[in-house]
Amino acid sequence: MTVKDAVAQRFIELCRMRNIKPNELACMSGVTPSTVYSMLDSRRRDVSIITIKKLCDGLDLTLGEFFSTPQFDSLEQEIK
Repeated sequence: MTVKDAVAQRFIELCRMRNIKPNELACMSGVTPSTVYSMLDSRRRDVSIITIKKLCDGLDLTLGEFFSTPQFDSLEQEIK
């Protein structure tokens, strides 16, 4: 799994837990819905840390809370 895929999965999981849709996440975070859907699109390669921070702010999460999960701890090294 790539870092980008793990980020997308984490936001999907958080939306499910809070019973909100991606459009609602966008509204809560002050980003456009297209930004959220682009981040969730598996064909897109990158997501910026600024976008992640804004989405976390909308969910009232710190970056530490967002990234402190087993799915991020188990990612393979990017440098090979």
